[in-house]
Amino acid sequence: MPIPDRDALAFEFARICSAAAPVVMEVYRSDFSARSKADTSPVTEADEAAEAIILEALHRLLPGVPILAEEAFAAGDRPDIGAEFLLVDPVDGTREFINKNGQFTINIALISSLNPVAGCVYAPALETLYLGGKSAFGGTVLPGDTDINLNPISARRSASAKRTAVMSRSHADDQTVAFAKTEGVTETISAGSSLKFCMLAEGKADLYPRFGPTMEWDTAAGHAVLNAAGGRVENPDGTPFRYGKVDTGFLNGPFIARGRD
Repeated sequence: MPIPDRDALAFEFARICSAAAPVVMEVYRSDFSARSKADTSPVTEADEAAEAIILEALHRLLPGVPILAEEAFAAGDRPDIGAEFLLVDPVDGTREFINKNGQFTINIALISSLNPVAGCVYAPALETLYLGGKSAFGGTVLPGDTDINLNPISARRSASAKRTAVMSRSHADDQTVAFAKTEGVTETISAGSSLKFCMLAEGKADLYPRFGPTMEWDTAAGHAVLNAAGGRVENPDGTPFRYGKVDTGFLNGPFIARGRD
């Protein structure tokens, strides 16, 4: 598949995320209930309704490109992937969704040659959207908006000391805290979902270490935004963090997200 203009593609992802947001917010504002999937992770009707909207739109936008979507994958829909494929998380941060703190996102990303080359992260409860292709953008978008007007964003250069780390609101652990100290972190911020990558992308933090398990659809869109903003994501040994890990069932290992050098 010839990759289209990456910024234009990211904006199309943004429109799709916005189109899926009203059904997510309808459930969010209701007296909904969650249930557990086979892997014990929670799921709500918002995940399934949003994913259906997203998949239909992506099939029209990029026909023939394989899609790995969290809920379809859990139901056994596991297409063969090629050099290019899409990753979809209809509600990233379901625990944040259940707790109604607003820090959940809708994520779409295109992977090409193991790298995220275009992505969108939308937090509909916060009315905040980020996207990344060749460049990174962020701004206010209401659920259902099709007119997406955003401002350029850029990761900041990390100082050698007094760094700020953003950590998972639900999954921070002792190893993560210990690693942050070795990196000169003096301040930590808690955040949910892919918003942690976006905080680095807009220059609000320097480091996001993650040693607990994640899936590829959890990280790809935020990774694309951070890359476009001048940051990077790497394995703990400093090698590039890649996608398409068929042998692990698309389970990620530990990673370190960073702002600019």
